[in-house]
Amino acid sequence: MYRYHFRAQCRENMDPMQLFHEALPILQIQTRELGAHQLSLFHFGTQLFLYYESPVQSVDPHELFAHCEDALEIWPGTSSARRWVPMIDIFHYHKPVSEKQWLRQNASARPYARIAHLKPDQVASYVFYHYQYQEEKPGDGDKYGIIALHENLMFFYSEDPATIEKPSYSGKLSTSHTPSDWAGTMEPHFIPWDSSDGNSPIWLEIPLVIRV
Repeated sequence: MYRYHFRAQCRENMDPMQLFHEALPILQIQTRELGAHQLSLFHFGTQLFLYYESPVQSVDPHELFAHCEDALEIWPGTSSARRWVPMIDIFHYHKPVSEKQWLRQNASARPYARIAHLKPDQVASYVFYHYQYQEEKPGDGDKYGIIALHENLMFFYSEDPATIEKPSYSGKLSTSHTPSDWAGTMEPHFIPWDSSDGNSPIWLEIPLVIRV
């Protein structure tokens, strides 16, 4: 089972909710034909964050969303035009071992997403600590929880209620160096969000647009 995370940007004056709800019927057909599962799209203003899974190694979001891609900005950086840019998996509580092992047991669980900004000079440190945590303590949180990174922006996908279960594999590290004060160790890595109530949250929950 492969896990995919992408980021995109709606064109100015586009309403993501209206756009993707209108595109949903064709998208449902595309996901079935291309083998995409558990697709969830979230937004923050005009920024889009996409998650899906597939037993197929190469499921291109440009094919899934070909019928509405004109509503998205072109993202530079490659020779061919692209609307969706891949995000990198930098942390997961569990990894898929087989399709059977990865099946959802709770049909009522809902997709849930948050985003956060890292200080650019703290990205390497954040990835280091999270790899250590991931491999020292696999299965320590939501089975489907995963953090993906693009530039210094992180997209944390998870499901609510969380699925907590012991993994069927061992981590790659036999050490025990994950900090006991995890929150205190992580806090200096972030750029807090501006908040009207003065809270300045680190992780900002973002709304779900569609789910397939």
